[in-house]
Amino acid sequence: MPNLVAIVGRPNVGKSTLFNRLTKSRQAIVSDEAGTTRDRQYGKCEWNGREFSVVDTGGWVVNSDDIFEEEIRKQVIIATEEADLVLFLCDIKNGVTDWDMDVAQILRRAKLPVILVANKADDGKDLYGQYDFYKLGLGDPFCVSAATGSGTGDLLDYVITKLKTDELNDVEDGTPRFAVVGRPNVGKSSIINAFIGEDRNIVTEIAGTTRDSIYTKYDKFGFDFYLVDTAGIRRKNKVNEDLEFYSVMRSIRAIENSDVCILMIDATRGIEAQDMNIFQLIQKNNKALVVVVNKWDLVEDKSQEVIKTFEYAIRQRMAPFVDFPIVFASAMTKQRIFKVLETAKNVYLNRKVKIGTSKLNEVMLPLIEAFPPPSVKGKYIKIKYVAQVPDTQIPTFVFYANLPQYVKEPYKRFLENKIRENWSLTGTPIHVFVRQK
Repeated sequence: MPNLVAIVGRPNVGKSTLFNRLTKSRQAIVSDEAGTTRDRQYGKCEWNGREFSVVDTGGWVVNSDDIFEEEIRKQVIIATEEADLVLFLCDIKNGVTDWDMDVAQILRRAKLPVILVANKADDGKDLYGQYDFYKLGLGDPFCVSAATGSGTGDLLDYVITKLKTDELNDVEDGTPRFAVVGRPNVGKSSIINAFIGEDRNIVTEIAGTTRDSIYTKYDKFGFDFYLVDTAGIRRKNKVNEDLEFYSVMRSIRAIENSDVCILMIDATRGIEAQDMNIFQLIQKNNKALVVVVNKWDLVEDKSQEVIKTFEYAIRQRMAPFVDFPIVFASAMTKQRIFKVLETAKNVYLNRKVKIGTSKLNEVMLPLIEAFPPPSVKGKYIKIKYVAQVPDTQIPTFVFYANLPQYVKEPYKRFLENKIRENWSLTGTPIHVFVRQK
């Protein structure tokens, strides 16, 4: 299971630049203006065969100095509770500030590794400023330049020595793992309690390390799976935390440890930005999806027209991935909670579907012949063969063509849609690749 590394630091020290450098992406917007990062960024970093998750703790809106500092303090404390390691980023050109001293005091009390990083060491003269950072009491600073990449290799070498080893989870091999995720107060705890019920002799809790997700075995009514739980089992923060940031940090844990994600949405509030943040985490991790519209008992008008409108709104927001089941349920009245489990099980089985090569070609090749890829520069693209790749996490299909480089994304979506039309793959993402024949 990947470890979780949080990047903390005051505004404009280069957190987003370092995030982009570690994840080899341009996800985070980089600007000289303080407070540019509003939405939390989440990505993967791979170094020397080790993979870990990275969270950029941005997202502060500057209203006044007092509010600003208070929001930063909250997020630092949340990061130290939920992460496996913290990268504390400072600006070597500006030296140590009062705010750096304040955060260092919080981090010194944290029971997890903290690595002090002095960023913006763009030339040799800047290195003389590193000695000022020893007063923070966090050990030797790593002098790096996130903009140029200088020093980041040594930093990553040290980071992987401080991360926990990737141990196999103490969970039966092959048993499905269903994660219940969603924003705060959407009913995650209620639906888990409804699943488990009163007959607790068949429930066993397997706890990993203190910050890992907790597994609850469920084997009632012919089901056999683990619930990957983030709702109310572990100790909550003592501070009045930023709930959005808190839920994302915990959702990362649950999603990475699951096969199927049960995304809870509040029927009384509809789909909101935080729901979309968690949905994007599910997509990035290639997990199967079931959407549960909870608190359906509180909705007065339950007509088919309202249900269709609700479903349409959810699929529109989550497009282009729209082939997933939506269940309207109530954790309080236990309405359709059995259907939630049944649907999650079916989605898990869809994720494991194996389609024979002969059947794939028999169905797909006539469709491709009827609707071939558009010609590019007068060259005609011919797809001659298709096969499913064995032993992959999600269904993966390879189409062999004479000019694969000219097959664009819209046509790949066409191929994906035709596969979904002919085989039951509801809820699971699939990969479509085009290769040289």
